[in-house]
Amino acid sequence: MTAEKCTQVIAVTNRKLCTRPFLEQIKRAAEQKPHAMILREKDLTEGEYEELAEKVMEICKNQGVDCILHTYMDAARRLGCRKIHLPLWLFEQKKSENLQFANEYGFEAIGVSTHSLKDAVLAEELGASYITAGHIFVTDCKKGLEPRGLDFLKEVCEGVNIPVYAIGGIHPYNQEAPIRAGAAGVCMMSEFMKL
Repeated sequence: MTAEKCTQVIAVTNRKLCTRPFLEQIKRAAEQKPHAMILREKDLTEGEYEELAEKVMEICKNQGVDCILHTYMDAARRLGCRKIHLPLWLFEQKKSENLQFANEYGFEAIGVSTHSLKDAVLAEELGASYITAGHIFVTDCKKGLEPRGLDFLKEVCEGVNIPVYAIGGIHPYNQEAPIRAGAAGVCMMSEFMKL
């Protein structure tokens, strides 16, 4: 993978895919200069996540890569991270509590995971800055689940007015197809966690 191919790519982490120490892998991934990196380690407790996030944010900062934290909004606030990615259910829950993301947390960008056009429209209505939509292609992360495909992605891209990042089974050899379908970019996990 070359840096030129990463201009519209968000790297998504998964410690379980790494064959070397995680922080070493993060450094290798950040050196590829993706558009951003989402630290998606959802199986960690908030305390464990925050400890890891501090180190990952430093690596990303040193490489000039935006670090987007995932799920743990209080940890992101404590670490001074201005970008967060949330599952739709959590974003919806927090919005129903009248949480002011910009005022209370200082977030300048909020990404939301979506899996249908209805999800995408709701995320936009609730104020998401961007969404991920997937899974687009067959992927080991969703073993046995039928991919939603490029027609689904096109429908989502045409149905919202915020950037859509395709996720799921995306590699350098097929990353242009989601862009042609209208995506602003793509998310890759294994390409960054196994390089």
